[in-house]
Amino acid sequence: MPHIPMIDYENAPQDIREAHDEELRLRGRMTNMKRTLLHSPQAHRIYAEWFTLRAELIPDVDDRAIQVFCRAISEEAGSKIAVTFFRRAITLSGADPDALDLRAQDLLLDRFGRAIVKNSSAIPPDIWTDLKALYSHKVLVDLVALAGIMLATAIFNNVVEVPFDAELEPFAAAGP
Repeated sequence: MPHIPMIDYENAPQDIREAHDEELRLRGRMTNMKRTLLHSPQAHRIYAEWFTLRAELIPDVDDRAIQVFCRAISEEAGSKIAVTFFRRAITLSGADPDALDLRAQDLLLDRFGRAIVKNSSAIPPDIWTDLKALYSHKVLVDLVALAGIMLATAIFNNVVEVPFDAELEPFAAAGP
């Protein structure tokens, strides 16, 4: 049972309905997390900056590497909703999330994402060496900021106990 209900669009104040409609216009879907975040349009806007950072990264880091990075963070943080969101993205890109052939960049970002969650103050030096060889300072800042939003997303979903989105169910990992 979620600790905070999703908004009731019909009875929501005008600013919340406007933020809801804008999210649908921009991204074409409304997740349960977003419906919950919309109690505070400001909080929703902050979390939605994930999309801004992703767009900033795209010239240097492709979607697949971003998906692998975010999935690793979500797995380490134990966020079933976020993990499944990226499993769906990987599947819709034509790949199998359970048998993904990871490229060198994917492996590095997977390791980086997991290391961030495990102990953000002790990222192994070899990961930093490899990251610095591939990316500019700006890209590194954007990656770390994206990781922060992903971790915040996992925390929000876990703490609030946001209901699992029905549209994600076909993409959920098998197992317990």
